[in-house]
Amino acid sequence: MKLFGWNFDRPGPGVNKDEPRKRGAARFFEVLFRDFSDLVKLNFLFLTCILPAAAVYAAGLFGFMPALAYLVSLILSFPAGGAAVACAFCVTKLLRDDPGFVWHDFRRKFRGSFRQAMAPGMVCAAIIQIQVLLWASVLLGEAAIGPGWIAAMFLTLLIFAMVSPYVFALFAYVDLNALQTVRNGILLSLANAPRSIAGAVSGGAIWVAFVLFLPFSLFFLPFVAFFGFSLSWLLCFMWVWPPIEKQFRIEETINARRQQ
Repeated sequence: MKLFGWNFDRPGPGVNKDEPRKRGAARFFEVLFRDFSDLVKLNFLFLTCILPAAAVYAAGLFGFMPALAYLVSLILSFPAGGAAVACAFCVTKLLRDDPGFVWHDFRRKFRGSFRQAMAPGMVCAAIIQIQVLLWASVLLGEAAIGPGWIAAMFLTLLIFAMVSPYVFALFAYVDLNALQTVRNGILLSLANAPRSIAGAVSGGAIWVAFVLFLPFSLFFLPFVAFFGFSLSWLLCFMWVWPPIEKQFRIEETINARRQQ
């Protein structure tokens, strides 16, 4: 018996190329640990795109010329749509086990979708701005809003979180105009409502917890800056990517193009 004569050059059994992918929590942690550095890079890129608008909006929330700050932050949100499309593309590429370079993929998809996704991105930014103002007023007791209004706010936020991942993923993969992309995203979200709700809840849990536990959650602000956005996207697309893939056969189409 050889104690010190192992042959480390001998190939191992490897992984069968036809081996089915893991599912559920096992799949999530597989992607999380395997692509952790890529998720951190992606978070940095997305945060860079939205930071100017977020900083101006935060100044308005703290009372510095609020009306002007909200307007300027909305104007500064023009890169948000392209950044969201690029994030959706990079995260779903990880879920497809498709190797690549985050810097290159993000830049390419951002530039390719910037004009088309600009208006939807600014609409999403406006919705988020309004939601933050309304919920801040409720949580701080500055506005007497009845249960009906609170339910309407919650429903609006839920629908927004259900639909937006589909819309930005379709911008990344499907060649349609903006109106067709938004319409198909809404229809696909409603047609797969259980998965859409699960994706919205999973992806939004980080932000809901952050708001509910303020000011103590400010201690976790470095974590949000480091990893929060990409983790939220990953949790969401774990649920909503399968129906998108099933509907448009994206992975099959990409593989067919590569073989040509």
